[in-house]
Amino acid sequence: MATIALVDDDRNILTSVSILLESEGYEVRTYTDGASALSALSQTEPDMAVLDIKMPRMDGMELLRRLRLKTDMPVIFLTSKDEEIDELMGLRMGADDFVRKPFSQRLLVERIRAVLRRRELAAEPNVERTEAEKVIRRGKLEMDPMRHSCTWEGEPVTLTVTEFLILQALAQRPGFVKSRDQLMDAAYDDQVYVDDRTIDSHIKRIRKKFRDVNDNFNSIETLYGVGYRYREV
Repeated sequence: MATIALVDDDRNILTSVSILLESEGYEVRTYTDGASALSALSQTEPDMAVLDIKMPRMDGMELLRRLRLKTDMPVIFLTSKDEEIDELMGLRMGADDFVRKPFSQRLLVERIRAVLRRRELAAEPNVERTEAEKVIRRGKLEMDPMRHSCTWEGEPVTLTVTEFLILQALAQRPGFVKSRDQLMDAAYDDQVYVDDRTIDSHIKRIRKKFRDVNDNFNSIETLYGVGYRYREV
């Protein structure tokens, strides 16, 4: 049974998410601010932490910075902000994923499962990989699902879990078109509803992250009215 620490100053979120996670078999510890969380988590480390960014006394970014001095436990950020700089900064500091408020609680559970599963596989280097877990090499792109690592021409590209799963679905079959529905299925549990614009937003952010590494990146093609495909270069 994995232990999840929830840190958020919204008690309604703490209560509702705790109930759902406990129903899924997780042990849950809750904190209403970053300072009290830091003290408790430093003494007894959970398997994973879910942190709100905006909190009193100590925000989520500062809490993550201090935690990373002592531990590499997985961390997911909850954020109501839509600024890409916050996401990039958090990922570079060592966050594993972002879930934006208002969020589907079922989506949060799926992201927690995905991050914990990834950590479990990375800790067992000799475990036999399934087809979906094998390293993908497509021209200048390399993706290692078990280590959640992604590079372009050898340069690291930092992706959230959702972005990684979408790109993985495209790169597994270069040249083949994936509809938005197929990409939703690859990145989300079937109990989580997201609309077409959500997939489009993820694709936009993926492209931007690759263009930060190489201005000429154009390997994700849009087929208007149909979907997306990966073009190997």
